[in-house]
Amino acid sequence: MLEIKNISKTFNPGTVNEKQALRGLTLTLKDGDFVTVIGGNGAGKSTLLNAIAGTWKVDEGQILIDGVDVTKYPEHKRAAFLGRVFQDPMNGTAATMGIEENLALALRRGDKRTLKPGIVGAERKLYRDMLAKLGLGLENRLTSKVGLLSGGQRQALTLLMATLKKPKLLLLDEHTAALDPKTAAKVLETTENIVNQDHLTTLMITHNMKDAISIGNRLIMMNNGQIIFDVEGEEKKKLTVEDLLHKFAQASGEEFANDRMMLTN
Repeated sequence: MLEIKNISKTFNPGTVNEKQALRGLTLTLKDGDFVTVIGGNGAGKSTLLNAIAGTWKVDEGQILIDGVDVTKYPEHKRAAFLGRVFQDPMNGTAATMGIEENLALALRRGDKRTLKPGIVGAERKLYRDMLAKLGLGLENRLTSKVGLLSGGQRQALTLLMATLKKPKLLLLDEHTAALDPKTAAKVLETTENIVNQDHLTTLMITHNMKDAISIGNRLIMMNNGQIIFDVEGEEKKKLTVEDLLHKFAQASGEEFANDRMMLTN
């Protein structure tokens, strides 16, 4: 479903601020893979997701989604293949519009605009049923402005919007990092339910090593713009946080130094 072939990305080349964010990175995801991504600050995790989404062009290499070479596609053209949820709950929704209006926009993404009526009864029932599964009471607040929702409610709604059209690839960029632990756990549970139910191919960046181990069928660790550890299946299930720290030191030749990740284990 996703093929990344030898991609590289350098920011501010030839200046004192030059930063090589991705270094000949290669990665393949099979249909239905749920991959968690961990690594220290500056490892290249978000750069990888932005490269896939087309936020910026890679300097070299290829990116294919479901067999289509999207390397030269602009961001808006790649959006037809992707669903994405950001770290900031304020991103991904229109704050001044109602819940049902936001969902309607997501449902119509990529469709041609017509003069058909707006949200009809059957569509409203679909939204109510979907929201009810979240267990957040949003099914009774369809006309409420999204800007009035809590961070967790908003992030759960963004997740629904990102997956409403069953994307080829779902990108989750630390989408629970800004939430309190209880809310983060609820959003993660919702994420797993949606991904498993719809068999979505997913890349999820997380700063929590325990979540990285327990969620999904595969885990990759990044450092210095490269993948230094890639594990899946039963081997992944048997991992501990201590194993990951050891693997990082072994593969990178340095100690894992990311206080935020260490504190949330």
